[in-house]
Amino acid sequence: MTNLEQTWRNILDEFTQAAGLQAGQIVVIGCSTSEVAGRHIGTSGSEDIAEMIYKGLEVIQKKTGVVFAFQCCEHLNRALVVEKETVLANRLPEVFAVPVAKAGGSMASFAFKQMKDPVLVEEIKADAGIDIGDTFIGMHLKSVAVPIRPTEKQLGEAHVTIARTRPKLIGGVRTVYQKE
Repeated sequence: MTNLEQTWRNILDEFTQAAGLQAGQIVVIGCSTSEVAGRHIGTSGSEDIAEMIYKGLEVIQKKTGVVFAFQCCEHLNRALVVEKETVLANRLPEVFAVPVAKAGGSMASFAFKQMKDPVLVEEIKADAGIDIGDTFIGMHLKSVAVPIRPTEKQLGEAHVTIARTRPKLIGGVRTVYQKE
């Protein structure tokens, strides 16, 4: 677990620097703890791995002021666990289910238990994201996702993909994209 924790800290440090995170931004987290442990997605969830990942994210949250949305598995249609205040601040429609390890996933289930007022939403348009174990978070990112190529490409046995987003560039040939 010590190697996993160090790798996770490295990934988070690189992510934080490259993504330019700001207070209030939403970061979606998709995670298969089974994949981290070297098992097939959805077969061997681990609350210990979920706890280690969550604790690392808490550090980032305190440093940057971002809010996290934890993607559930396909059994809950990839709904997201967020704090009620995120729902209110972003006018998101709430849905109801309680994620558990076998229907929602260990990471989402763990996050649900840690949050002060957790709720689920069906979708979100996040500013950045981390996908651990190929859980396909892209559906929850804003339109223009920009991949960040981390030095550490795996957490345990799970493939890690991270991304930030940027506004769409609009206009024609006379458009200027730099402020004077």
